[in-house]
Amino acid sequence: MYKLSDRINNMSTSQTLAMAAKTRELKAEGKDIIGLSLGEPDFNTPDYIKEAAIQAINDNYNSYTPVDGYVELKDAIINKFKRDNGLTYDRSQIVVSTGAKQSLANVAMVMLNPGDEVILPCPYWVSYAEIVKLAEGVPVEVPTSVESDFKMTPQQLEAAITPKTRMLWYSSPSNPSGMVYSKEELRALADVLVKHPDIIVVSDEIYEHINFVGEHASMAQFEDMYDRVVTVNGVSKAFAMTGWRIGYIGAPAEIARACNKMQGQITSGANCIAQRAVITALEAPVSKIQYMIDRFKSRRSLIIDLMSQIEGFAITEPEGAFYVFPDVSYFFGKTINGYEIKDATDFSMFLLERALVATVTGDAFGSPNCIRFSYAASEAEIEEAMKRIKNALSEA
Repeated sequence: MYKLSDRINNMSTSQTLAMAAKTRELKAEGKDIIGLSLGEPDFNTPDYIKEAAIQAINDNYNSYTPVDGYVELKDAIINKFKRDNGLTYDRSQIVVSTGAKQSLANVAMVMLNPGDEVILPCPYWVSYAEIVKLAEGVPVEVPTSVESDFKMTPQQLEAAITPKTRMLWYSSPSNPSGMVYSKEELRALADVLVKHPDIIVVSDEIYEHINFVGEHASMAQFEDMYDRVVTVNGVSKAFAMTGWRIGYIGAPAEIARACNKMQGQITSGANCIAQRAVITALEAPVSKIQYMIDRFKSRRSLIIDLMSQIEGFAITEPEGAFYVFPDVSYFFGKTINGYEIKDATDFSMFLLERALVATVTGDAFGSPNCIRFSYAASEAEIEEAMKRIKNALSEA
């Protein structure tokens, strides 16, 4: 028996990755599982990006990269921020990392001291709370609901702030709810934050381009917030490049330097071939990936239509990303075909075992009444999954 650290013993396993592993295990046993748990586009990386990677290999890019990213990639990121978000950064404010998850971890490690509080509007992405705790911070959950479209109000934000509050983390479009904060809604939150100048905001915008309601809004666009916002983004979702592992931040230069220092001792620079490919991805017009966004929007309509026909699912229509996050508390306390449903985790396991459909419990996202479905799957899989669920629940 090895004595592991308290740090790892106290850390929760990623529920999205755990469900994905369970799905693979059941498939290996021959079970026909439909996986709607993992937030991964089912498209191939576009050819023009793959060709850039092949060219980089042929050009002999094989050496260590600068810790904070190739200058050419940083310039492409700067131009992207200006073109898509109206944000002006210089090279000293950009850090390229091995995925947006590392970007988030870097920020937490360089900004938080033991006991510092981080406000997390619920539902939040599954790793936020664990990253904060790893950095010895304290997650402060602000509950929202399907009735409020899973959005935190300015009044809730104000009520959550204490003398120990150091940061606010949120994502828009949201994983797992798919909600999108409008410019006006962000301004209302900013009006609270300007009264608390020591609070730093992490704006996770990884789903920026998968937006079905109009122009994307960034918290850093407000002049009175610009110097207090770390904008996190990457290429995994909109460009179907999850395995390429490239994320980045635009941040105040002092925070960026600190992240560079941290990364220099943990992983150093991100993969050289992937970085060269991402230059091409970001320099291309967004219209080149519009076909994927259009398909996600079509799938959203399909899954919402089918799910709305199942009694007990309370749904708010997602405005972006590729998730739907129904409230399933209707089923709590019921026994369905001999299976007792006490909470969302039970319900998620029921769907896996009885309907052979993999989802993720809302407990993982700080919203215990909900479960998350990813519709980054084919239309045929979505239709079959909803049919199976409806049949499995017919004895409720």
